[in-house]
Amino acid sequence: MTEHKVGTREEWLAARDALLEREKDLTRRNDELARERRELPWVRVEKEYSFETEDGPKTLAELFNGRSQLVIYHFMFGPAYTAGCPVCSSSADSFDGAVAHLRARDVTFLCVSRAPLEQLQAYRRRMGWSFPWVSSQGSDFNFDFGAAHTQDELAPILQGNLGPVPELAAECGTDAAGYLAEGPVFSAFAREDEVVYHTYSTSARGLEFMLGFYAYLDRAPKGRDEGDPPEMWIRRHDEYENAKTTSR
Repeated sequence: MTEHKVGTREEWLAARDALLEREKDLTRRNDELARERRELPWVRVEKEYSFETEDGPKTLAELFNGRSQLVIYHFMFGPAYTAGCPVCSSSADSFDGAVAHLRARDVTFLCVSRAPLEQLQAYRRRMGWSFPWVSSQGSDFNFDFGAAHTQDELAPILQGNLGPVPELAAECGTDAAGYLAEGPVFSAFAREDEVVYHTYSTSARGLEFMLGFYAYLDRAPKGRDEGDPPEMWIRRHDEYENAKTTSR
């Protein structure tokens, strides 16, 4: 028999109504946070950056593609990688469907990584994606926006408990240092009168909104069910069957 509390429909409705009030409060607080994000001061981007795209080299301003807003996901795929980060890849499975809707609201979306463009394109073909993806190879862009790290910055981190990092690094064809040289970040920019402004960035658990499947799991009976410490269960979508076979 289940170890979970079992009740009547009436008991469920009463508990659900009480929880609904808290969910509504959270929704209102999220709306307020969204407003506060929009009210952050904008920072003028003074440095010139160059990106390799399918249409040749472009500046940051040109990445807007004629729109006034640009949102970027700094996808963990560094020069030392042979494949993109599995967790970033799980996020990316939802990007294609969002692109058209964002464009309809004057927002350009794309991913930026430090690996060579041809490597990013090959991986995108493997995964069946079509969203725009550009390379910042040779540029300070990812470093300047907290999505790439120097050896000096990594040194103290590499001396600590790395948790699932060695496993993730191996899945990307690199070592812990190579893997951690990259970081996932979401950044937003605005363009007014030919001037580009940085408006927002978030990382770590601030990126959970991009892991759409977590919202489903949070409402499933067992939740995320990842254990403590959390199990590193996320795979690229074309690897789950192999992982299941291997675990038997």
